[in-house]
Amino acid sequence: MPEKLRKILQRDAIRISLIALLWLIFISGLHYWRNVEKGSDNYINMGYMPVITNLACPLIAQATVDDEVRFSALKYASFADMSESFKSDNIQVGFIIAPLPLVMRSQGTGVKIVYIGNRHESTLVAKKDLGIPRSGFPALAGKTVAVPMRYSGHNLAMKMLMKRYNLPENSISLVEMQPPDMASSMESGNLDAYFVGEPFAAQTLRTGSSTLVNYVEEVWPGFICNVMIVSDKMIEEQPELVQKLVSMAARSNMWAEKNLDSAAQIASGYWGQNVDLVKYAMNTPPGRIAFDMYIPKKEELKQIFDYMVEFNLIEQKYEYIIDEVYDDRFAKNVNFDNLTS
Repeated sequence: MPEKLRKILQRDAIRISLIALLWLIFISGLHYWRNVEKGSDNYINMGYMPVITNLACPLIAQATVDDEVRFSALKYASFADMSESFKSDNIQVGFIIAPLPLVMRSQGTGVKIVYIGNRHESTLVAKKDLGIPRSGFPALAGKTVAVPMRYSGHNLAMKMLMKRYNLPENSISLVEMQPPDMASSMESGNLDAYFVGEPFAAQTLRTGSSTLVNYVEEVWPGFICNVMIVSDKMIEEQPELVQKLVSMAARSNMWAEKNLDSAAQIASGYWGQNVDLVKYAMNTPPGRIAFDMYIPKKEELKQIFDYMVEFNLIEQKYEYIIDEVYDDRFAKNVNFDNLTS
């Protein structure tokens, strides 16, 4: 065989072998993603948005990083994307905005609320040069205000406040916007105000480019921002795992209440946010965040549902889902003994 032809064949053989190796690596990685990353008995994916109400998610992920059963925290840019990931089982747990599971359940998704995230962590802020006073909600008439999505407690609260202050239904222009985009959008002049979970309002409060209009607990005591959801199937087939998850969430948040700086340090790494900003949001004003109101209650979900009906976000005929959409037994069974780390 001529030397030149032999070298060509040898080079081609090496190329083919390399392609085969890369293909094998790709197929193996795809198999891992589909069968392990997607969720298995020892690898559970949790979807979340980087807000204080969902503080338990990164804390759980950090605590189980070396455990046999690992809970992985996957950050999302939108609640809509998270709900679709939940439906397709790419995530098995969702820390999601409170009214959305009611909609998901009404559409036939087997979803259960098993835990309520930290409360009193949402804030309504306005651009500083507008001169809107503290608790001066009526001054927002004619302005553009961002909320995380139409199926959010923030949207319901805005509509509730417009009714309370006898403002016409469309007197405030409400726009849906992803929380990470709100601060920059206001500072660039595209928004007059925004209502969101912390630390996103703290971004502009801390720099002085916005003023505080209201803390959410002033206008809606006990306001529920986000909840933890799991599937009916997970509860039926893995109740012990659901109990472990809910217990870790409640215990981690009760630990965080007494270790705010340490919790902020962990969360900031997962959230990709400045740790000083997270500390500011958790401590301003001191003692604001409610860590112990985590048990799902029918009357609170009924209140959310009634507001959704009133503001044409869900139909009254779905009222039956209120009894189907939550399971409080796991939160009621949390044990706080030996809570040291």
